[in-house]
Amino acid sequence: MDHLNQELHSANWRKSSLSGSDGSNCVEITNLSNNHRAIRDSKNPTGPALILTPRQWTTFITTIKNGDCD
Repeated sequence: MDHLNQELHSANWRKSSLSGSDGSNCVEITNLSNNHRAIRDSKNPTGPALILTPRQWTTFITTIKNGDCD
């Protein structure tokens, strides 16, 4: 996963359209090689990022869409 960590430094991050308008709940997402995705807190861009495999990303999105995180 070292190559994925290297990609994070030059990644084109985009803020979720569902992030809070007051900046309190901002999440950014980027696409990485091999269909991996990364998620980070936009208030802490130099902090850690969560890297997900395609299967983990699908599970994550499905869980959110189903309201299982509320």
